[in-house]
Amino acid sequence: MVIGTVARLDNVTLYFGAQMVFEKLVWEIYHDARVGLVGPNGAGKSSILRLLAGESEANAGGVFITRGVRVGYLPQEPQFDLARTVIEEALDASPTLAALEREMERLHAQMGDPAIYNDERKLQRVLDAHQRAVGEFEEKGGLNFDNRVRATLRGLGFQDADFNLPMTALSGGQKKLVGLAKLLIEQPELLLLDEPDNHLDLNGKMFLEKLIADYPGAVVIVSHDRYLLDIVAEEIAELEDGTLAHYVGNYSEYAFEKKHRLLKQQQMFEVQQRDIQRLEFSMRRLMGWGAGQNEKFVRRARSMMKRLEKIERIDKPRLERKTMGLALSAQKRGSNRVIEITDLQKSFDGISVLRGANLTVWHRERVGLIGPNGAGKSVLFRCILSAVEGRGTETPDAGELKIGPSTTISYYAQEHQTLDLNATLGDELRKMRAMVDRELFGLLGRFLFSAEDAKKKISQLSGGEKARVQVAKLMMRGANFLLLDEPTNNLDIPSSEILENALADYDGTVLVISHDRYFLDNVVDRIAELDDGGITEYLGNYTYYLEEKARRARGEPVDVIEDEDEEEDEYEIKNRALRKTRGR
Repeated sequence: MVIGTVARLDNVTLYFGAQMVFEKLVWEIYHDARVGLVGPNGAGKSSILRLLAGESEANAGGVFITRGVRVGYLPQEPQFDLARTVIEEALDASPTLAALEREMERLHAQMGDPAIYNDERKLQRVLDAHQRAVGEFEEKGGLNFDNRVRATLRGLGFQDADFNLPMTALSGGQKKLVGLAKLLIEQPELLLLDEPDNHLDLNGKMFLEKLIADYPGAVVIVSHDRYLLDIVAEEIAELEDGTLAHYVGNYSEYAFEKKHRLLKQQQMFEVQQRDIQRLEFSMRRLMGWGAGQNEKFVRRARSMMKRLEKIERIDKPRLERKTMGLALSAQKRGSNRVIEITDLQKSFDGISVLRGANLTVWHRERVGLIGPNGAGKSVLFRCILSAVEGRGTETPDAGELKIGPSTTISYYAQEHQTLDLNATLGDELRKMRAMVDRELFGLLGRFLFSAEDAKKKISQLSGGEKARVQVAKLMMRGANFLLLDEPTNNLDIPSSEILENALADYDGTVLVISHDRYFLDNVVDRIAELDDGGITEYLGNYTYYLEEKARRARGEPVDVIEDEDEEEDEYEIKNRALRKTRGR
């Protein structure tokens, strides 16, 4: 086991073309570290992981991995041999064991070669080499390797029936889990995870948290999931403006400490600027007095100039950074009862996905729709869209889905299906409303795009940029009911916080699918859990949901809404209960 530093960046500088990504980064990673690497999209977080993994090289400085340390790297989009099955791909997890197996096979074949077995000395050398290979294979856990692989896959949620599925049949989240399984099997001393939680459902995220907490080596994780970073991170490394800042503690501690540091830096900057201005004024005054050839004043002025040159200038902190200029509003008020779903059923190839699902959403509610991957959340959304404007692709097999008569819907699609990939960014936004160039460029600026970006095709944009385009379209449409499918998946943390604030001020209704627990805690006031085809409701945010679900599992009384006034309309009863739950 390696003790101490497992990896080190020494004055590392990286350029993309002529653009500097970061400069003279210094970082030591210790054997038991749990580091959350954060920063805005495009700051270079993935580039740091690739440097540490040896998949790219720095322009200057050194990247040092301690002797004996193995590095495991899970990129954002792991690449697999899609011709393989799940078990075949997972069994390829250990290159060391695979090489030893090939060596044992080669030596075993040599034993059957007449030129070897008829020569006692040659045969003995092959037998000794085979024995050494077998010993090393056993020492590295090769004898129970197959069982270990299968147990790891089961631990990640795969069933035995899934082992022979082709990799092409897996979802993005399942492929991430196979990639994680391969790393867990090999157990490298340094584990580098680039957004491993993307596409994972809530159970997958909980497993990931336990995995990181129990991992025997060092872990560096890039993630936009603030909830996950609060639980697993013991240190935050923030990459911003080409520099790396280190904070002890989890995400919430980092956010508090960063704000404190910025305010302190601002105070120090202002004090230093006053001192500099005072010295500069005195120096100019002395130089003026010395203009009459008074050498004494000139010498004092020159002395002040040297003091000014030696001052280590404090940078002015950027207290406010440019963020999305998002403001959501409903152009007209919707119905009190926005949507009512009664006994909804939907099957595919004889397999039931929705089995009598029931849900009513009221005006100005924020409802979080959660559940494991494959439970049917996106199917339910597509059924709602079909019922509204024929925009969806699913028609329920049975049940009823009623939309309020004044309801207008905007839909945020997880895979950006609402965007025309062949359209330019400018044309895509002009589909929403005719705009002259000046108005278009102003809108682009609000969502962190340049005027030049207007000419880019949507297909050329990153996931985060596509997300911002969708959010811009939500704002332009002005609907009173938002259907949001994983809206924070591709947004960085500052953009997610802007979206949360905009939803808090929004005067319409929100139904959101999300596995972002921090987002669910901040935004929703009711959780609807879709599992086994039905919906169970919890009248509170995500933290309340966890507590209430635990109470129900223990058999304690369910938290219910008491109807204090039988004549009061159901809508008012519901909203009074919501206000009570949220402490309003």
